[in-house]
Amino acid sequence: MKRIFVFLAIIGFGAVCSLDLQAQEVPEEDVLTFSVYMNRVINSNIEYLAEKYNVDIARANVQAARVFPDPELEINYANNQNWSLQMGYEWEAALTYTLELGGKRRARIDLAQSEKEMTEALLEDYFHQLRADAVTAYLAALKQRELYAIQQASYKQMWALAQADSIRFREGLIKEVEAQQSMLEAITLLNDMYEGRADYQEALHELSWMQGLESVTLPDSLEGTLTYMKREFRPEDLVVTARNNRADLQAALKSRDVSRHNLRLAKANRMIDLDLSIGGGYSSVVLNEEAAEPAFYAVTAGVSIPLKFSNANKGELNAARFEAEQSDRQYKAVELEIGTRVLQKYARYTAALQRVEQFNKGLLKQSEDILQKIIYSYEYGETSILEVLNAQRTYNEVQEGYYEALFDCSVALVELERACGIWDIEI
Repeated sequence: MKRIFVFLAIIGFGAVCSLDLQAQEVPEEDVLTFSVYMNRVINSNIEYLAEKYNVDIARANVQAARVFPDPELEINYANNQNWSLQMGYEWEAALTYTLELGGKRRARIDLAQSEKEMTEALLEDYFHQLRADAVTAYLAALKQRELYAIQQASYKQMWALAQADSIRFREGLIKEVEAQQSMLEAITLLNDMYEGRADYQEALHELSWMQGLESVTLPDSLEGTLTYMKREFRPEDLVVTARNNRADLQAALKSRDVSRHNLRLAKANRMIDLDLSIGGGYSSVVLNEEAAEPAFYAVTAGVSIPLKFSNANKGELNAARFEAEQSDRQYKAVELEIGTRVLQKYARYTAALQRVEQFNKGLLKQSEDILQKIIYSYEYGETSILEVLNAQRTYNEVQEGYYEALFDCSVALVELERACGIWDIEI
């Protein structure tokens, strides 16, 4: 039993020494500030950079839509056994051009332009979503940092208590089982601390991914703290603001324009196109005695008119018409959803504020005072180790609950502003 006790003591002592060395060996900290982080996200996030190409592609499609049909040049040569029968030879050339009717080119340009505007609105919405996600990830990292600090402090405090209990046990003041209990609790808190450090590092890696960084080196610390973010809002004003500012609503509006221009193009495609041609030819002299002919030049011109029997099939036109009606309904659905989501996010934010306020009414100080009093009583033999452990767990739960509440409140504000299309968050 004593060997186990000594083994646990060695583990705990090694962990404390490791923490002390980490605290001493920090010549120059690499601190990641919120402003630097957000700047990197905006300029270096890989997925955002990839999304930007959609706008470039849409602009190129607008240029492509402006192209006129290419003319066709046809050149023919014929030799009627001129060498043997002296029937002469001939050549001809013709230039053909397709004349589009019904405003097809204009309809294609308008469709491509509306698609470009929709793509720009979608990119703007992607940016808003990315910004909110990036802030949420930063807040999550701050929360994990605070939780890790709580676990470190709890472990150090319990380790100091376990060390004191080992001395008191050697002096015969307490039983061996009490000293072992405090040492086991210290080791348990050490394991929790290791897990908390892994959670914190995982959150830091998430920040690196958001910044588009490939380096495995993590920052030593983060700038900023979780704070009580309180804003005063009027729900009805938020709904109006959201319907004016939301980029996804603008994208839905542009999508409706795309469907309408697509319908216009479908109607234009039902109009006929004329193939205009003009050409000329030359036939050489025919010296054959049985069919002698003089040389001559010829000029040709013509118009090719297609017979649009395919217009009897209105499938493409009906599909475009249904898509236009569908986009109208989708726009109204997005508009209705925005109002609902804003009110939901506002309710969630209000509840998160109330939760934080409960902690600010003295709950934190009260839990800390209770813990210190119980530890003091335990050192003088007035309480048992179990009461100390219960008080320590309660204190940790209150501290962790407080930072969870701050995090939830901050995230609720981020989600509310995301839903409203506004932004004023700084950390």
